[in-house]
Amino acid sequence: MEEKTTSPVSNRRGLLALSPAAVFLTLYVAVSLAIGDFYVMPITVALIASSAWAVAIFRGPTFAERIERFSKAAAHSNILYMVWIFIMAGAFAALAKGIGAIDATVQLTMQIFPPHLMLPAIFVAACFISLSIGTSVGTVVAIVPLIVELAQAGGGSVPLFVATALGGAFFGDNLSFISDTTIAATRTQGCSMADKFKANFRIVFPAALIALTTYFIIGRETDISIVPVQSDAWLIVPYLVIIATALAGINVLIVLTSGIAAAIAAALARTDITLLECCRLMGEGVGSMGELIVITLVAAGLLGLIKAMGGIDYLLQRLTAHVSGRRGAQFCIAALVSLVNLCTANNTVAIISVGSIARSISQRYNIAPRRTASVLDTCSCIVQCMIPYGAQTLLATGLAGISPAAPWPYLFYPWALTLCVTMAILLPSPRARS
Repeated sequence: MEEKTTSPVSNRRGLLALSPAAVFLTLYVAVSLAIGDFYVMPITVALIASSAWAVAIFRGPTFAERIERFSKAAAHSNILYMVWIFIMAGAFAALAKGIGAIDATVQLTMQIFPPHLMLPAIFVAACFISLSIGTSVGTVVAIVPLIVELAQAGGGSVPLFVATALGGAFFGDNLSFISDTTIAATRTQGCSMADKFKANFRIVFPAALIALTTYFIIGRETDISIVPVQSDAWLIVPYLVIIATALAGINVLIVLTSGIAAAIAAALARTDITLLECCRLMGEGVGSMGELIVITLVAAGLLGLIKAMGGIDYLLQRLTAHVSGRRGAQFCIAALVSLVNLCTANNTVAIISVGSIARSISQRYNIAPRRTASVLDTCSCIVQCMIPYGAQTLLATGLAGISPAAPWPYLFYPWALTLCVTMAILLPSPRARS
């Protein structure tokens, strides 16, 4: 991948380009923290206000051209693909719950795992699924509807359960050989996936152990009690179809379609629910995704304007201006991919955006390509897991019916991963040298 050269962005222009992101963070995060309630300020309002500010300050193009750029960014094929996932996920989640599939799965799960092991079991299951299928979005689709029902039926904390699943989902997103972030990181740095996996495992595994231990401790203090109810074991089949097809590496839209078909078949064969009732349930599920879809489209348009105004180029320019020493170079690479991910809300795009610059820095300071690839992938996954407007968090919280910021206090895995990657950079390691 060739390194792209861009004209320098002045401080005034760069800070102005990044100001919409600052407006959003102030309106949503700062206001919510000040009030102490993330449900008071709707994320949609914060995004719309930030987008209006971005359109207002974008100098050069006409008003119609600014709106067109916003719309093109919102209508990017990757964004619309995510919207289709949201629609299908909402339809399946509502249908599975309506016919009793999730209730039946909850009863079986509670028979297998004692209450104090529920959180560790959710984390391990999410880690396994994400490592197998290589996508955090697919993992969220496969596991979140079940764990939400587990939490609600047992009186547990829904944000805690969702955060546990999100942490496990990003474990595999970061580590899997077939993850798009792994492919992007190794391709941009010119190293093998096996080398990157070995370098990454030394960082990720300790973080996973820290998170797992935390969930064991919290699990002992979590009082989950589900009253046994009579359920039809055959209703578990749609959920098994979802997990099996996901583990097989099939496209997530086909996974969801298969789950919907299995749920309809189970409803007609094992319940008195009609086909028309199944359609009504799916319609309600699609409707419940409306706000999530609006958030996704507006956020994509906003971030597209920030990039068009030179905000991303300014970040890259400023962060690479004062690199010194191998440790400083690695921290610079980590900051680059983290801030670009913060602005784009897409870890793969962030890795590709800074990949060539990171490679130049690593070659200059004699950093092994596998270490650079590992830092890029790990830090982008940390940010993607923690931002409330990331696709994975929006999907998980949309399915759970909670605020996108609600899981944030319980995201132990990304915080543990932050500690581990920081220690890996600070501590001398011969393997980190090229």
